[in-house]
Amino acid sequence: MNDSPDATGLAELERRVDRALTAGDESEIEVLGYGEISCVLSWRSGDDAFAAKRLPLFDSTTRLETYRGAFDTYLCTLSDAGIHVLQSRLESTPAADGRIAAWCLQPLLDPRTVAPNWLKTADADRARWIFTRIADQVVSTVGPHLGIDGQLSNWAVVDGEVVYFDVTTPMMRDSGGHEALDTDLFLASLPWALRGLVRRFLLHSILDKYYRPREVLLDLLGNLIKEDVANRLGLGLDVVNAAVEPAIDEAEVRRYYREDARMWALLQRLRRIDRAWQRRVRRRQYPFLLPGRVERHV
Repeated sequence: MNDSPDATGLAELERRVDRALTAGDESEIEVLGYGEISCVLSWRSGDDAFAAKRLPLFDSTTRLETYRGAFDTYLCTLSDAGIHVLQSRLESTPAADGRIAAWCLQPLLDPRTVAPNWLKTADADRARWIFTRIADQVVSTVGPHLGIDGQLSNWAVVDGEVVYFDVTTPMMRDSGGHEALDTDLFLASLPWALRGLVRRFLLHSILDKYYRPREVLLDLLGNLIKEDVANRLGLGLDVVNAAVEPAIDEAEVRRYYREDARMWALLQRLRRIDRAWQRRVRRRQYPFLLPGRVERHV
């Protein structure tokens, strides 16, 4: 990737997103995929192709730079701990409303290399290999002060190595258990009425699981169901249970996934209701691109 991307081109991408949010028409943008919170777009700068992930808007340069510090530290900390991280950087451009739009830019991967797709065509030995590589990295890295969202869809196989690319939520805690992340960014996509409740009663427990190796790997196994590779669940359980205690069984995975899927499905319904309220009643732009119906295989 170039040392400095085409700032004019990134500003144009931001304008296209703003038009999509205003008009509800995504024909000018190329969506690579939707997560539960955000989506990833395709963007080109010269000869380089990027996966571009837009963060919630920042209301000041100070707040952006604080986030940038956590983002850069997280990349270094993950790498130092043994996680192979996909090359990533943060760039920003003015947003239409005067705030600052920040984008995480990463090399555009061949979709076949993203772990769920890769796993669908892998033989048993290769499947065991990817589970083992991920489990080893999670167990050796995740702990009270460093967390990751290790679900299968956040990994890819690049040049023969398993790499991690979900880096926009810097999960780091100090000795007092305080998050390095500005958690209001984490909450920004929630309907306004829910944010205070989640911040007060649920946020810490939601984030806790990302700091516990067993729960990170339980989430990985549950994600096999969502990604339609549940036929690999038995093999995944064999590998994971060699790395963590107490052992996980298939019933626990399916129970965990059902509860998780229902929570995210409810959240997406609430976000769609909030979008309709903002657009139709308040006549305001809804600031997030939302997926259509998500097949969760529950």
